Amino acid sequence: ADNVFIALKGWRDECYEVKTDFTATSLFKMDRSATCLFGIRNYGVDINGYVKHPKLGLCIWLQKRSATKQTWPGKWDNMVGGGLSVGHGIFETAYKEAMEEASIPSDLMKNMISAGCVSFFFESERGLFPNTEFVFDLELPVDFIPENADGEVETFELLPAAQCLEKLFSTDFKTTKKEFIKVVEFLHVPLQSIYNHVHTQSNNIKENGATRFNNI
Repeated sequence: ADNVFIALKGWRDECYEVKTDFTATSLFKMDRSATCLFGIRNYGVDINGYVKHPKLGLCIWLQKRSATKQTWPGKWDNMVGGGLSVGHGIFETAYKEAMEEASIPSDLMKNMISAGCVSFFFESERGLFPNTEFVFDLELPVDFIPENADGEVETFELLPAAQCLEKLFSTDFKTTKKEFIKVVEFLHVPLQSIYNHVHTQSNNIKENGATRFNNI
């Protein structure tokens, strides 16, 4: 209420599950804007929309985030992305975000292919962000033009892959890090091991009492 925390100025009325790992039972839910204050792991989806252009070769769609977005307003981002809110699974979120952000119909979404997942960690003035993203690649027809439907995207741009790399390392891109070594470090933080280790320690403390706690 006093606007003490920057993160809470972007209150979403949208909650994330809080749990020890992705397959575990949810402990409780928390507004997504507050999770970074506690270092709660976030899960989301990212869809890389690409086109095999007859003249330009491999091209990738990027979106420019709306200037009214709570986070990274006006910054460039991948074509479609969104967090897994309470009650929504991975594929359900992918289809939902694709329709809301880029008006991609379900018949085109059938071409979507899983590209695995990536975990990364970063810190900002808003808090701590241990994130895991489920990544998908989606080939789109040359004549398809994405259109935003939820007001969260200002514009889309189709760029050759080489130009996407240039934009990725510019200050206009979301969560840009120019130092390659830092990028590698952030992408290799073992979130699964870290959070499991903390959970295990917590259980040991409960089982062994204060003596165990003092030794830690």
